[in-house]
Amino acid sequence: MKRTYRPGKLFGLELQITPSAIWSTLALWAILTLVGWAGLKMAPGTAVLGGLLATFIHWDNELMHQLGHAWAARRTGYPMTGLRTWYLLSASLYPRDEGSLPAEIHIRRALGGPPVSIALAILGGILVWLLPSGTLLYWLALFFALENLFVFGLGAFVPLGFTDGSTLLTWWPRRGQTN
Repeated sequence: MKRTYRPGKLFGLELQITPSAIWSTLALWAILTLVGWAGLKMAPGTAVLGGLLATFIHWDNELMHQLGHAWAARRTGYPMTGLRTWYLLSASLYPRDEGSLPAEIHIRRALGGPPVSIALAILGGILVWLLPSGTLLYWLALFFALENLFVFGLGAFVPLGFTDGSTLLTWWPRRGQTN
């Protein structure tokens, strides 16, 4: 069985880190470094630093998206208990003994993350507009804005089986039904 690391709690949520998240993070850092060096023509040291910072930004974006879910879940009265990373994403964790919940609860919890990500994308877009183009900060702000918009904002609605969109497709037709 693969080991899951449990470093503690973050904002009251139990954090679980899988090995896939560790090696995927290192791969992301390498890929983003290569993009900075070969694609954006950054100096090697700047590309390594930029790749590392962009990797931290990625996980910050993921965390903020999950905190949106946690906030929405808390407001329903059925809060999240943690989050588990896997590859470059994470999953919301709920109590094992939570029991059957109405569709509306699942829908409200699923809709918690994307608005946070879209708001962050707008903030990132403002930063891109304010920063001088071509600088490391400009490229980091652009990455922040685009990832929040297309991965964690709009992308969350694509029904891939593990996304907010899949949760909505599963539970939307069941609204108003008793369990």
